[in-house]
Amino acid sequence: MRVFVTGASGWIGRALVPELLDAGHEVVGLARSDEAAGTVAAMGAEVLRGDLADLDVLRKGAESAEGVVHLAFGHDFSRMDDAIRTDAAVVGALTEVLAGKAFVAASGTPMVPGRPATERDESVFAGPVAGRGDIANAVLHSTGRGVRAALVRLPRSVHGEGDAHGLIARLVVLQREKGVAAYVGDGTQRWPAVHVLDAAHLFRLALEQAPAGAVLHAVGDEGVRIRDVAEVTGRRLGLPVWSVAAEELGFLGGLLALDQPASSVETQESLGWRPTRPGLLDDLEKGYYDR
Repeated sequence: MRVFVTGASGWIGRALVPELLDAGHEVVGLARSDEAAGTVAAMGAEVLRGDLADLDVLRKGAESAEGVVHLAFGHDFSRMDDAIRTDAAVVGALTEVLAGKAFVAASGTPMVPGRPATERDESVFAGPVAGRGDIANAVLHSTGRGVRAALVRLPRSVHGEGDAHGLIARLVVLQREKGVAAYVGDGTQRWPAVHVLDAAHLFRLALEQAPAGAVLHAVGDEGVRIRDVAEVTGRRLGLPVWSVAAEELGFLGGLLALDQPASSVETQESLGWRPTRPGLLDDLEKGYYDR
């Protein structure tokens, strides 16, 4: 299959492109800069120059492919409204030209009070990312136009060696700056997590096998306690481990205050996907986030 990948040079893209190539697929990766183009080419993929604002370029990439994996998203939390508007336009442009083809888009696991979120729960988001729920619904609604569309909902942490910009990496940087391995409240709040290579494998399986309208969870750890994360990073970095007010940690504080586990049982049963890579605490113990 010829596959067009947005975000091909990003964190998950750098794991997905080799996964697709090793499975015999031909890959075209979107690249917005010379550096990104070099990364995509070095992995053995074809380069399509452009960015998420170039809707005509995105349509061209989708039209030339048999399937699309959409990973790219702006993660500047100070401009989240802009990122969501851009993503909505991107999904609209891609699905316009994908009738009869596969489309797999990244989203996030929802939060359900009192229990782990499952694949059957609606994509409901709150606060500055509330618009992502509308985008997830737009992806699924494109099945009515003949698109074999599927969502892969990612957990709060997609971890592994080389992660520099994910939420856990940002948390460790913040802990260093403040001189304390912080958690919020009693720290029993749980975050789901997945190793980046396990996530990449699920994206490939979704592209190849998922039926139209599938909602999948790329979850390895159903729920890692935030205090356990703080205790590991505190020990490794030589920092005291304290509870702090959510406000002291900026936007991360609000996320850390929420208990938001998620399950992938239905995904594993439907596609035979099995997360086999190390969990989040294992990767923290390896020192990948010490730098």
